Amino acid sequence: MGSPGFAVPALVALHAAHRIVAVYCQPPKPAGRGMAETKCAVHRAADQLGLAVRTPARLRRDPAAQLAFAGLGADAAVVAAYGLMLPPAMLRAPARGCLNIHASLLPRWRGASPISAAILAGDAETGVSIMRMDEGLDTGPMLLAEATAIAPRETAAGLHDRLAAIGAALILRALAENPPGVAQPEAGVTYAPKLTRADGRLDWTRDAAALDRQVRAFDPWPGAFCLLDGAVLKVLAAEPADGDGPPGTVLDEALRVACGRGALRLRRVQAAGRRAMDAADFLRGHKLPAGSRLS
Repeated sequence: MGSPGFAVPALVALHAAHRIVAVYCQPPKPAGRGMAETKCAVHRAADQLGLAVRTPARLRRDPAAQLAFAGLGADAAVVAAYGLMLPPAMLRAPARGCLNIHASLLPRWRGASPISAAILAGDAETGVSIMRMDEGLDTGPMLLAEATAIAPRETAAGLHDRLAAIGAALILRALAENPPGVAQPEAGVTYAPKLTRADGRLDWTRDAAALDRQVRAFDPWPGAFCLLDGAVLKVLAAEPADGDGPPGTVLDEALRVACGRGALRLRRVQAAGRRAMDAADFLRGHKLPAGSRLS
């Protein structure tokens, strides 16, 4: 049970090692300029593997969907970024329960965006937890966990792929070893709420190190951005730099922008309706002299 790319390595690994009776994922949604119905990453992968796919729009208020799930007679359900809450009847249906692949070291970063949250907070490490699900939000007993260091310049995109691979290997271990569940500690609980596009807005009054983490944490979603002459300017890559001035002020032709503390050098940007480009290429087509302001 999963939807985005994070769940695909686990699906492939499980298919190679076990008999999958069904794949659950989010229904196809309109996407792209033509708003064509588009299948999610897990749906596409399942089609390639020849697996049966189910895409209920809801579960909690759909008794028929709950009965159909119970009728599968599954030994275990593996859940990875599925996107729907499982009602109690479904949590109890598989003989070994519903096992969640969660991209953090629980109880740190329960919730929807643990990968971005870890980078945004400046955590030195994160990891993957395998948890037997209960009715709470990522509160169930822990079966296995594996930690990994967060590299100094790592983006959420790169960390996402590493954690997805760790999760695929870890869920195979959990199914093979059947370790006992251990209650999560009550101390150290943090939450990572669902991100919105507005979360990507850069606040130049913050220090440069925090803005650098924001750019890396929100790559690729929701993306970091600021405003230039009222239009959105996406910041695709940046790094902290020395510099001082009123927050949001362009300091030089290297596209260093003053922050509340220090400066942020914009290395790669994308103006509205334009392609992504390095700062030097961007400045060739945009007059942005020292003293210009970003908001």
